[in-house]
Amino acid sequence: MTLQIELNGVNKYYGSFHALKDINLAIEEGTFVALVGPSGCGKSTLLRSLAGLEKISTGDMKIAGALMTNVPPRKRDVAMVFQSYALYPHMTVEENLTYSLRIRGVKKAEARKAAEEVAATTGLSHLMKRYPRELSGGQRQRVAMSRAIIRHPKAFLFDEPLSNLDAALRVHMRKEIRALHDRLRATSVYVTHDQIEAMTMADHVVVMRDGVIEQQGRPLDLYDRPANKFVAGFIGSPAMNFIPAIVGEGGTHVILDFGATRARLPFTDALPPGTAITVGIRPEHIKIVADGQGAFDVPVGIVESTGSATFIASATQPELTVVETGRRDVASGEIVGLAIEPAKLHFFDAESGTRIEANEARSDAGSIRRLHLAEETR
Repeated sequence: MTLQIELNGVNKYYGSFHALKDINLAIEEGTFVALVGPSGCGKSTLLRSLAGLEKISTGDMKIAGALMTNVPPRKRDVAMVFQSYALYPHMTVEENLTYSLRIRGVKKAEARKAAEEVAATTGLSHLMKRYPRELSGGQRQRVAMSRAIIRHPKAFLFDEPLSNLDAALRVHMRKEIRALHDRLRATSVYVTHDQIEAMTMADHVVVMRDGVIEQQGRPLDLYDRPANKFVAGFIGSPAMNFIPAIVGEGGTHVILDFGATRARLPFTDALPPGTAITVGIRPEHIKIVADGQGAFDVPVGIVESTGSATFIASATQPELTVVETGRRDVASGEIVGLAIEPAKLHFFDAESGTRIEANEARSDAGSIRRLHLAEETR
């Protein structure tokens, strides 16, 4: 497919502060890309740089094959949807929609027809004569999106557009945005700090931290094979559990050190015995079993039930979070066993956080073996 957006070696400095660090990103035409990461990671700076609202310091930026590095925002042919909606309060919905066409010299009747067509697509036809102050948050966001659509831009840029909405409306609007993208087949770049939005809406997810792209790829690829501990902890909700461990003798197993209990699990990697690593396990990949039947016995801390799922946190350090489908009858202070499968484990270097590939450990069908504290950790 045709590349619609290309970033090669893009850097952005604010004085001595290095906001974007050697960003390389290729976005195919018609793709929905989510930029996700914690506050201050550089995702909004990257989006604003695409729009031309920020001037990059070094590197190349192309949109639809044309170099945009020094092109002003009005000539980039991209449409940006802001968190604050940025509607003209003194204009009706219709006037907000037709404004960009009118300033480009489009005839009034033609602009009105275009506005009516877009409004029919986004469910605004009955609101065309209202002012922004007369609209709900969700309706204002539809107007902001419609104003972007009417221009038929080369790319849509969304800067956390749902962060001002309540939880239920956010879920509804993210479905609407994705459905709209599928109808238009436009190229979309969507900034959010909410990894659930990124996972459910995007074809391609870019995880950023401190101005660097930590990993990018299809949502489930990032979930299944996180490149490092940061991505593993950021993608997935609730977050992945991390347990300290050391490599045993011969590199054939690792010993998980979990407070008053230890466990041995199969592991194959060319690491010297005694090497410290971190083992990651997602909450949904841990099962509660009878006391003494799992890899660990832990006291239950907090139990939270949503009806469809039960969230259980252990009263230990490090804390383990478990998610069980449906309702689970456990109480705070109760001792339970936790069963985990070797194939569902992730391994990371304890110091750098980089992923360790241990393919043979993943395919091993054997269960994790419990160890007594008195047994040597070798």
